[in-house]
Order: sequence, then structure tokens, then C-alpha cells
Amino acid sequence: RHKPPRPRRTTIDQEETMPTTPRLATGMSSLLGLLLCQDLLRRSAGFNPPPPRTTTRIRQPRQSAQPGPSQRRAANGAADGEVDRAPCFDGICDSFPEGERGEESSDAGDVRGGEATDRLGSETGPTVWSEFGRLASEDPDLANLGQGFPDWLPPGFAVDSLVEAALDSAESPHQYTRTAGHPKLVRQLARRYGSHLGRNVDAMNEVAVTVGASQALYLSLQTLVRPGDEVVLFEPFFDLYVNQIKLAGGTPVFVPLTFGPYDEADGAVTGGTWRLDGEKLREAMSSRTRAVVLNSPHNPTGKIFTHAEMEVIADCVRDAEDVTVISDEVYKYIVHSPPREDSPVQTRTAPGHVHFASLPGMWDRTITVSSAGKTFSATGWQVGWCVGPTRLISPIHRLLPYVQFCASTVVQEALARALPRADEPYEGHASYYDYLNDKYRRKRDLLSGALEEAGFAVPDYGRTAGGGFFIFARITPELRGAIPAERFGDEYRLNPAAPGGVAGLDWTLCQWMAEERGVLCIPSGPFYSTERAAGGAGEEFIRVAFCKTDETILRAARALKGVLGRGDDDVEEDIGGDAAVEEDSETKKVVAAVGGSG
Repeated sequence: RHKPPRPRRTTIDQEETMPTTPRLATGMSSLLGLLLCQDLLRRSAGFNPPPPRTTTRIRQPRQSAQPGPSQRRAANGAADGEVDRAPCFDGICDSFPEGERGEESSDAGDVRGGEATDRLGSETGPTVWSEFGRLASEDPDLANLGQGFPDWLPPGFAVDSLVEAALDSAESPHQYTRTAGHPKLVRQLARRYGSHLGRNVDAMNEVAVTVGASQALYLSLQTLVRPGDEVVLFEPFFDLYVNQIKLAGGTPVFVPLTFGPYDEADGAVTGGTWRLDGEKLREAMSSRTRAVVLNSPHNPTGKIFTHAEMEVIADCVRDAEDVTVISDEVYKYIVHSPPREDSPVQTRTAPGHVHFASLPGMWDRTITVSSAGKTFSATGWQVGWCVGPTRLISPIHRLLPYVQFCASTVVQEALARALPRADEPYEGHASYYDYLNDKYRRKRDLLSGALEEAGFAVPDYGRTAGGGFFIFARITPELRGAIPAERFGDEYRLNPAAPGGVAGLDWTLCQWMAEERGVLCIPSGPFYSTERAAGGAGEEFIRVAFCKTDETILRAARALKGVLGRGDDDVEEDIGGDAAVEEDSETKKVVAAVGGSG
């Protein structure tokens, strides 16, 4: 199979990779000096460190569509004999290099699993993340629009805050802090959520700090759900939810969101809007329902639940005896296309976002979950939190010491310093949050134009509200026809990493684009329940991330243009014309770096 040449990765624009503030330069110099002094002291005391371990990265040529274990280890830079069995979500990894085609590992033995692993059942084989993470690790030249994390550094004030916190000898935040949350951080969070929700929030009793939002979700479910309880999920959904519900002994119940195309007269395939059907939610609720997980802005669709839809959810909760809403709001500061409807309870610093807990009577029935990772482009900081009434937060406080003693004190201290700085003017905008939305709005438009040029149908953000940093792009018949016929044969179609072990249209297209066209996106099937995915639900969509540098997006645009066999000349004009390219100097520099014309 012929693979067209791909443009090589060039220098990344400095604005998106390295904040350059005087405070950062001074702080980094101090930190480097501190580390150097520490090394000299250790050597003077007679400690000689072992020689550094070197690992040679070997890039193997692809010999088949499914490289074997040794190829995958080499591509991942792993030494012979090393085995990475860690599953990953929205990250690059190379899991299950042995026995990865659904076979038992040779060292599995007859070890009896514990109850937690038993609850996960057989879902321990290759996943969409391990499979597409492998493709990304094998080809560093891929334009990777798959993983849901920014590929640039946090803003300068956030990095400054981290350096200052690490070097602050007076505060010395290098030891354990309060298990339920560093006092300075919980006070900041209580003040901010008090403003958002229009009520007093008790910092010590109504806030819990966790290791990322994933742990906040995990602990929320662990404190709410008993075996046999049901938890409602709106489908499609972030796949982490399902197994967390199972780990708590619960049963996920799926309420499908309804996709409404704009106008499909004359057989046209268009974008559209995802909507909640209130009747389907009411039908899914029962005496066994214990929780509803609400994610707005929504991963993977980018949907923002309207105030009217939230009122429908609130009505169902009011009618139930003991149901709690877990409101996952990690994307609340990324509302790049606010809803047109007027909501009486919007957040001042996040226009277009509605906190579910702000609805009448819902504070007492809601655990609000969020984190710093998406907002500050620092997903590795891993600081999340829960906010809610004492009766719901107190059980989480009780569990925290037995899960981990505390989240990183240094990072919590840094975040407590960064939060008030984010409200200050930033890069010509009224605040960092305004800058963030403007940045993502431009990147969204850049990628939307590229996807349309490649034959996808995408949302019209003048008509459809949008948040987060994903586009749920729709596959058109033209794209279906561009996929080589052999890609639908059993050699590719039978894949244990795909839902039900069979690759649908979405998976087939994404794998072909990654292996043969140089751009990586994520199929939609894994965001659906196994039964509905096997029935073809979501097969016509793929998830595309635009939380990437302009260079990455423009390289993806060139690769996408090749999907239908078109040339890549004047890509920047085709995906938005001079207005898109000249919107700021950053983009113009990137276009020049990748050899664009016009």
C-alpha cells in the first residue's frame, strides 16, 4: 500500500510552547541553581550517582497492519523484556504488548482476582486508547488530534506560581497538607464557587480536593452507590464513567442523546445539534436510580446542555426519593460558542456555562466535580475537587485518607496562587479565561474548515452551542467511498480493541487515516455502550481534538486534504482564507514554518 510523503514536523511557535515572563525566568534560574547545589552537596558527601540509563529509540518499518509485540516495544522505546500493561485514557501509551489480541498473558497463572477487578469483567484487553496510542508512538510525524490534552505549556503565570511555590521557604509546601485539601486552595475554591452559585460555601466542610477530576468522580460514586444501584449516563459518554460505576458495584443505565441534523434535503449529510429527550430520561429512572452523571460541556460531542434541559433533569431528580447529580464541569471555562438562550444563572467568569447546582433546590442534590488541568493546560498537575453540601462531601472526606493522604501540596499551593492571577488582564484580554476562549474559538474554526474541506460534516457554531475542545465530525458518503475496499476485510475488521471486537466505519476510517494519511483521530464507538455500538450507534462520527498547536492543526489540514486524494496547496486559504491565517501573528508564523503559501 502506497503511503504518500508527509511534511516533517518543524519548530513549534514559541507562544504556545514556552511562557516568557521575567518572573518565570528568575524562578527557573533559582530552581536550577537549587538543584545544582543539591547535587554538589550529595557528591561532597560521598554519594556518586549511577551512570545514566540510556534507551535507544528504534523506529521499525511497518511490516503489517498489526505489528507484533517486539515491534511495539521498540516503537515505544521500551527495552527488551519490558511490558507496559497500564491502560490509559486520553494519553499516549503502548499497553498490552503481550497477548494483546485477546489472549491470556503467559504469566497470568491462576491468580484469583479481587472483587474490584472481577467487577470490571473481561474488559481488560486492548482499548481504543492503547490501540491508537500505539499508532501515535510508532509514527511521531502523525498529526495527532486524538488525545484530549493541550500540546503546549501552561500560561506563564501558572508556571510562575508553581516555581514560586516550590521555592517558598516560608511556606515550605513540600510536606503533607490537610487530607481534604490544602487550606489556601479550599478557601480559594470556596470563594469562587460561592460567587458562581450565589451562596456561602464552607471551605472546610463543602470542598474536597482530589488527585484530578477522575478521582473526584471515583470517590463520589464510591460514597453514593451500593451493589444493585443504577447510575444514569447520557450517551455518548466519556468511557471512564462506565467502569467507575462498575467498580462501585453499580449498573450504568444509558439515555441516548438525539442527534438532529440541520437540513438534509436532497440527501445532503450535514452537521447538527445533540439534544436531550426528557421522556427517555424519565423512562430510564427507577426506584434503583442512585445518581445521574451530567457532563457539560460534554465529551465527546462538545454539547452544552441548555438551561431548559437542565431543568428537565432537575425535575426528574425532584421527583425521585434519593438521587444525586454528579456534575462533571471540567470544561466549564471553555465555552467557545455560548448558547443563544438567556439563562438566569450563568457564571460571570464562564459566560454560557450553567452550574447545575445553581438551579432551584439542586445545591442539596449535587456534587460538582472539576479540576485545573483543562483550564490551565496542565493535565499532569492532577488536582481536582468536589463541591457540594456537607452531607455529600463529608463521606468523601472520610474516604480520602485511605485512598491517598493528600494531593500534591506543592501543586495545590501553586494553584491557590494561580487562580486569582487568572482573573487579571492577560494578553490583551480582560482575563485569562477570555483569552482561553478566544484561543480555542480560533483553533476550532481552523480545524472545522479543514474537516469540511476533507469531506466531513461539522457543527455550525453560529447555530449550535459548543464547549470543550472536541469536534464530533460526521462521516459523509464521499469519505466512506474514499476508504480502500480491503480495509473492510476481516484482516482489519476483526479487531479486539474495537467495540464488540469488530471495527465499524468510524474505526476503519480513523485507522486508515492514521496509518496511510498521517492524521490521528478517535472513533466514536468506544463512547457508546457495547450493545449500541455493536448495533452501529455513533458509527458515522469521529472525535477530533483541537487543543493542539496551530502547527499541528495545519499539518493535520494538509493530511486531511489528502484523504480524498486532493493536493495540499494553499491549505490555509481553503480552511478559512486570509482572515483565518492573519487573525494573529502566531498563526502566520506557523504557516510560514510549514511552508504554506498565500
